[in-house]
Formats: sequence, structure tokens, C-alpha cells
Amino acid sequence: MKYLSLIALTVAFSASAAQPSAVQSVGQSQQPPKAVAACIAQKWADGSQQQVVSQNTLANDQALDVYVPGQKPPDGAAAVVRPAYSGKGTWVGFRANGAAGSDATSAISACL
Repeated sequence: MKYLSLIALTVAFSASAAQPSAVQSVGQSQQPPKAVAACIAQKWADGSQQQVVSQNTLANDQALDVYVPGQKPPDGAAAVVRPAYSGKGTWVGFRANGAAGSDATSAISACL
């Protein structure tokens, strides 16, 4: 029985330590996730003249994280591009992680 308590405590601690940073919802698009992510990456790259990193988080480009110029995976500020929770299209959020959000979210909104 004491091992069961120890396992439960370990699982609870691990789950709380692995919580992702808060993601602020920006909006939805009728475009597929890959097209929305490419638009966001292009706007950020054009605006900053820096390389933008994008990372697939689900096979076949169904979910992507597009990192703000100068940010690095896995914890950097990023646009979080996912399939819409209901219906067709794409949901997009922004994970700030200390980066300025107003310029980043305006570029995201332009791609929706």
C-alpha cells in the first residue's frame, strides 16, 4: 500500500511539473494548419529579417508551433497552430513565455 501512495505522489508531481505555459487564444481560420503556420512564419520573417523556426507537433502538418524570431524550441514564445476543436479549420493561440505579444499577435491575426 505504501508503494501505491509513493507512485501516486510521483505521478502527481510529474504532471504538475510538465504543465505547458499558458496559451492565449488568438482566433480561428478556415485555412488548413499548414497554410496558417506558413503565413505566420512569413510575416514574422519579413518583419524581423530573422530566421523563424517552425516545429510539427502532429503528423502531416496538422499541428505546428511557429516560434517568434529569436526564440527556440521547445519553450520559446510561439504561435500554437492546431486543428479547430469543432468543425473544419484551424485554431491559433499564442504562448508568450516572456516575449512581447502585441506585435506577434497582430501578425498572427493577419493570417486568420
